[in-house]
Amino acid sequence: MPVSTPSEQPISQLKIVIAGGFGAGKTTLVAQTSDIEPISTDEQLTTAGIGTDRLDGVETKTSTTVAFDFGRISLSQNRDLYLFGTPGQARYQFMWNDIVDGAIGAVVLADTRRLQDSFDPVNYFLSLQLPFIVGLNRFEGSARYPIDNVREALRLDADIPLVGCDARDPRSGRHLLITLVKHAHARAVRARHAHPSPVLTD
Repeated sequence: MPVSTPSEQPISQLKIVIAGGFGAGKTTLVAQTSDIEPISTDEQLTTAGIGTDRLDGVETKTSTTVAFDFGRISLSQNRDLYLFGTPGQARYQFMWNDIVDGAIGAVVLADTRRLQDSFDPVNYFLSLQLPFIVGLNRFEGSARYPIDNVREALRLDADIPLVGCDARDPRSGRHLLITLVKHAHARAVRARHAHPSPVLTD
């Protein structure tokens, strides 16, 4: 039987969601890691958000994602990741179910200046039982806390990876995405071992 060459093997196309609070760096992560020109639905902040959108810690932010960000990255010759960034404000969370549909997992970007904004996405993915990791985005001028302290503050179980990152650095973003793929794969393997498929007999 002939052995197929790598170029003949089917490409694995995996959907990944990038979530997190307003201003956590989702759009930047997608833009910096994407191999193609990313699609962004950023719009200028307007007075309509006054009293609704909290700008504590991100006062200089002038735009926001109103639908989703999209990018694609090739991890290898036969594995592509499709990145979908969610909008950060609570008023756009009704879109999350559609964005998450079909995803193998998610990255939750956390910002220590607004760590409380990470609770909604963390709890959302826990409720879906969707594999996810948390990327602690290191913003200039933000307080540096030990990883274990952040894990405790977010009430993350020990088996959920928590990784320091810089969304502006493509290498750091790529490492974050690879960590998620490995985590999702390990979760799938454990699930198969815990619930093996029944053997059909005549």
